[in-house]
Amino acid sequence: QVQLVESGGDLVQPGGSLRLSCAASGTYYRINVMGWYRQAPGKQRELVATITSGIINYADSVKGRFTISRDNAKNTVYLQMTSLKPEDTAVYYCNARITTATWGSRDYWGQGTQVTVSS
Repeated sequence: QVQLVESGGDLVQPGGSLRLSCAASGTYYRINVMGWYRQAPGKQRELVATITSGIINYADSVKGRFTISRDNAKNTVYLQMTSLKPEDTAVYYCNARITTATWGSRDYWGQGTQVTVSS
């Protein structure tokens, strides 16, 4: 069984920084794309950033402020967030496309971690 476990969400003041982590565990052949999505109250879930084989994609709203990185040895993806704004407040979800013997290639989601930007 594959699991994604996130950590690092917190309450932070505007202009502050946070680092989110997401570790994959379980039995699988390969982790393909890893990324971060977020969902603010009353809004749809939206892409924040993805990383695969060195190709990185960011939402326009976070370019220049957020940095996604990946440690393949630890099966972990990170999201370094700087210059945080109140509009970054949301539940942040880790996502990974993982290939397993049972299910083939499919998307997995973490449980979410709350990021609140407020003074």
